[in-house]
Amino acid sequence: MQLVVNSLIYKLSTDIAKIVSEIKESVVTIITEVPHVLSLFGYKELTGVGSGFIIEPGLIITNAHVVRGAARVIILYHDGVSEEAEVIALDPYRDLALLRIDRNIKAASLGDSDSINVGEIVLAIGSPLGLPGPSVTLGVVSAVGRTIIGENVILEDLIQTDAAINPGNSGGPLVNAEGKVVGITTAIIPYAQGIGFAIPINSAKRFIEMLKLFGRPVRAWIGVYVAPVTPQVAYAIGSTVSEGVMVVRVVPGSPAHRVKIREGDVIVKANERRVRSVKDLRLAIEESIDKGYVELEIYRGRSLMRLKVPIVVEEL
Repeated sequence: MQLVVNSLIYKLSTDIAKIVSEIKESVVTIITEVPHVLSLFGYKELTGVGSGFIIEPGLIITNAHVVRGAARVIILYHDGVSEEAEVIALDPYRDLALLRIDRNIKAASLGDSDSINVGEIVLAIGSPLGLPGPSVTLGVVSAVGRTIIGENVILEDLIQTDAAINPGNSGGPLVNAEGKVVGITTAIIPYAQGIGFAIPINSAKRFIEMLKLFGRPVRAWIGVYVAPVTPQVAYAIGSTVSEGVMVVRVVPGSPAHRVKIREGDVIVKANERRVRSVKDLRLAIEESIDKGYVELEIYRGRSLMRLKVPIVVEEL
């Protein structure tokens, strides 16, 4: 029995080492120089550190908060070579940024974040604490579809993992057991133990798709932040609806606010299609840009409402 266990552990270890070996060339350290104003002595440059990875030839994806406000962005590759990158797109609402580089480095293999399951083994790869990367931590997918509310941002549809994510890991890939990127690590809750989050890779794919479609980063929104409804959530809030997305915040003055959508409302359909996740609602809104509004079916308690909600499209 012990021999079998040792054999399984050895195989797992060698498989993980192989995955890291194959993806490490695509993972980069990002060093930023951000001007900081001093009240009496002008300003000085503050240095920040994050992670990123090659998503397409010549393009690096990372978190928006890693490069926001940077005067210079330096990319450090796994072999010690460095170059300056250009920030070509930044979406603070998805916490994603796209950088252009000159060096020809192979792109990471991308997976399908819609197919991940709770309990899957994942690796968080990046440059924690500003140390040269890549560094690797191992964990599992703890939950999917999470919404977290920070001081200045609300992020939806996140992957939760117990893989250790430290300062400097932000923007690095979350990789599954097949060696495919399923997420982009983005946050760690300072008051919790062993909880980290990642943006689903399909959100990054959609970000790039929208950029190619409109030629610039845009945000299509109606002014709500939502979280998935599960039978457990439905029971907790006393709802008769066990599938959909629940409105957790309505932005004052937004289209949703003007049509009187409220916190606690459950959106069950958008444009006659069922809404089971944050992604479903976002996709319906983005597909309705040309029409100018999205049709929603919403439960408030036991009452069903049908609303046409105008869409606001903002250039970021």
